[in-house]
Amino acid sequence: MLDETPTQERSAAPRDEVVLADEGFLPDDFVRQLINVGEVDVLIGLPTHNNAKTVGAVVAEIQEGILQWFSRDRAAIINPDAGSRDGTPELVVSASIDDVRRSDARRFTLRTLHSISTRYGTSVARGTALRTILAAGELLRARATALISADSTSIKRDWLRALLKPIANDDFDLVLPTYVRHKFDGLLITNLLYPVTRAVYGLRIREPYAAEFAFSSRLGSQFLGASPWNDEAMKEGCEIRFTLAAIAGGFRIAQSFVGAKSHIEQRAADLVPALRQTVGALFGEMESHFSLWSGKTGSQAISSTGAEHEFTLDPQRINRKRLFEMFRSGVLDLESVFRSILSPATLEELQRITGQGEDDFEYSAELWVKTVYEFAAAHHKAVINRDHIIQALAPLFRGRALAFILENKNASAAGVENNIENLCLQFEGLKPYLLELWTGKE
Repeated sequence: MLDETPTQERSAAPRDEVVLADEGFLPDDFVRQLINVGEVDVLIGLPTHNNAKTVGAVVAEIQEGILQWFSRDRAAIINPDAGSRDGTPELVVSASIDDVRRSDARRFTLRTLHSISTRYGTSVARGTALRTILAAGELLRARATALISADSTSIKRDWLRALLKPIANDDFDLVLPTYVRHKFDGLLITNLLYPVTRAVYGLRIREPYAAEFAFSSRLGSQFLGASPWNDEAMKEGCEIRFTLAAIAGGFRIAQSFVGAKSHIEQRAADLVPALRQTVGALFGEMESHFSLWSGKTGSQAISSTGAEHEFTLDPQRINRKRLFEMFRSGVLDLESVFRSILSPATLEELQRITGQGEDDFEYSAELWVKTVYEFAAAHHKAVINRDHIIQALAPLFRGRALAFILENKNASAAGVENNIENLCLQFEGLKPYLLELWTGKE
């Protein structure tokens, strides 16, 4: 049973209010297909870009989930595609639910299931993909919508139940997933996004930036109508902006355990784009939500079903030497940049720890918290170009990641969670330092 989520009074558009202004950007042919569908109860958004290797299995699991858990509902799959050249949209649209029905001895009946694809550009723009799904949901008057990543090869049919049932049955507005992760996967989440979001906004949301989530028509309408879609910043980090908009709007938020999350190996060069989409978006939203978060202290749990966290401990090869060298060279090469961002004491301490050895390297939780908060304040005051600020965080994050790996090298799952909790408490305890930096003069 889901517990009540602590929220403020939510501001949601009435159910019969349709945001027609934002539907005008949809291609005419796509609108005609949506009109032919009529209305649906459940909508699945599946953004793609050259996902032919994985999308077939993902669509099959979505279809199986709809058959098992929403067989009496009208359902549709919407596929905003970023100009795939490998036949991805054709695979989505041609996947027949009859194949799934024949493979299941229970022979589920289903009212309707439509699959529609539309091309929105020639390169990935996650904000445009989300806007397409939101606008389609408005036209289809979908009661609940789930967004699923096309490369989530570990998806199971139960994911749809876990994400959508709290909205359909318990009147929640946003349901975020929790996963089984290796203790060294998702370090950007565990060491930055989760603890900062928790400390700043006061809610313990484990996955504020998730590739899969579900939302109500109320929240979808609010975000569609209120977001500056023509702003360049909306093209990146729309997922975490969506979560923060739900918090700021006082919507009911829950998290639901879905199980294992497939891990896609990230190249070192991918870190800066990832920081732009996550930390850059988080810092930007803190700007507009200051009156909401500045008075909050501590944090509260949110409603959860299943495990709030689960770690695996299998051996994993990590190039610690590379992390250490990238941290050390970054601190040395970017000294002039850091002088504009960091306090003298923090910079001096960072320079000191570059002299440590790789195997006994320590980047303490307190130093990391001060680093992040000083970056957030520098971003707020735009002491230099904001994108340069985000880029400069990359080598320091690598240093913190290495310290976390060394700290938890032999830790049990409970020990890892304890260390993450202690880091979160450090962020909460030093929040007055963030406020002092944020509101003080340069």
